Amino acid sequence: MKLKKKRVINHRVILWMAVCLSSMLCVTMIVPGMLVKKIPDGGAPLPIQVAKDGLFKETITEQGLMIPVYLTKKATIETVPLEQYVKGVLAAEMPVEFELEALKAQAMAARTYVVRRVLEKDFSNMPVSDALVTDTTAHQAYITEQELKDRWDKRYETNMAKIDRAVNETKDLILTYEHKPINATFFSTSNGYTENSEDYWPFKSPYLRSVPSPWDIKLSSRYQETVDLSYKSMLQKLGVTSIATTGTSARNMKVLAWSTGHRIKTISIGGKIFSGREVREKLGLASSQFTWTWSGSKITITTYGYGHGVGLSQWGANGMAKEGKTAEQIVTYYYTGISIEKATPFIQKS
Repeated sequence: MKLKKKRVINHRVILWMAVCLSSMLCVTMIVPGMLVKKIPDGGAPLPIQVAKDGLFKETITEQGLMIPVYLTKKATIETVPLEQYVKGVLAAEMPVEFELEALKAQAMAARTYVVRRVLEKDFSNMPVSDALVTDTTAHQAYITEQELKDRWDKRYETNMAKIDRAVNETKDLILTYEHKPINATFFSTSNGYTENSEDYWPFKSPYLRSVPSPWDIKLSSRYQETVDLSYKSMLQKLGVTSIATTGTSARNMKVLAWSTGHRIKTISIGGKIFSGREVREKLGLASSQFTWTWSGSKITITTYGYGHGVGLSQWGANGMAKEGKTAEQIVTYYYTGISIEKATPFIQKS
């Protein structure tokens, strides 16, 4: 009798397990418009869809390519359709008050940036293995729909209508060079010129060439900024032992070379040679074009432009739009020799 009872229990357990497994399979086949997943504190991230190498693998649904975004403050992954992701980037990266054509140019750049990461399986600067991008400027700033509602409040519908229009009018369009999605870098404000990629980063791109960008100077409030640093802080941040100063100048602080984009390429400070990028990042400066004056134990640094300077200048794009230029004219100006193509054929081949 005991043996018979035990067999009955086993059959019930097996039946229960089968029902649970069936339910789980049904759930995994349903792909909603947005998936949100909590990352356990101090634990390994939970997989959405993981390739054999343990990295995110693209998912395509009726809504198109799905983009898993790691929300850094919430430690969650939000998965949204490509076009919805572009809206979140556009709202976070460019002022909604900008001209429509500038917003459309930014939308194409943002879409290209993430499509390229998908196609090239670029998982650089990711804190988790099952998302493609973060919501920070390590990739592209991104803001959720709920956060936009909280931020814009009564202006949400009006502002969102403009964002929707910019994204919808450029739907599926990406920027390519020789039939490949470009690395569509962008930044806030130029110093009057954009920068060659190799003058800031350790690679050369044929489409990331320096071009004049005069609009920023008149339009952007971030064009010129001034910061003060103490002598001690300067030494600590740069890792030098001393800087010989005389009055308002420094005898061993000298620019050695300028870039094509009129930024500091190399500079000697306290007997050490730095790139302009190194000084900018170590001192937390707005730009790698800067001038300075000494006053006692304090240095005053004035920067020109805001950002790395490579690719699309956002304020420059707005200036071009104000002059009547189209989004297509804007992107083909800032990205040399590119074409505009539909993303879908690229995605379907991946």
